[in-house]
Amino acid sequence: MLAADQRLSEPDLFRAASRKGRRAGSRTLVAHLLLPDEQQVVGMSGDGGRGARPARVGFVVSKAVGNAVVRNRVKRRLRHAVRPALADLPAGAVLVVRAQAAAAQASYPELGADLARCLDRVATHAPAVGEEAR
Repeated sequence: MLAADQRLSEPDLFRAASRKGRRAGSRTLVAHLLLPDEQQVVGMSGDGGRGARPARVGFVVSKAVGNAVVRNRVKRRLRHAVRPALADLPAGAVLVVRAQAAAAQASYPELGADLARCLDRVATHAPAVGEEAR
């Protein structure tokens, strides 16, 4: 289980991270990372005047993944896999992990490896001059 301050619950931040954040995908999932300095550009305050917040994560698992049992299993696996990676993200960062339909058949090690690979790509990607952070 993630701590309450690590869970993403604001719909505006979900939307902003999905649309404006850096994106990396794999066969089983897509990771969107919105860094704190990019949140200012979008118009989100990031900390809401409450001081520095830890990195937060939200999950999107649609019905295309499977029935409720399968979707919840995928969410539990992703939540467990992302917990250690949150410490490596900058404070105030917003991460949205969107499961693809292939995540239903993926094993936990495969989901963990895909998540690590996607997080590595979005965390190290530096946009070139004039390139949008996508």
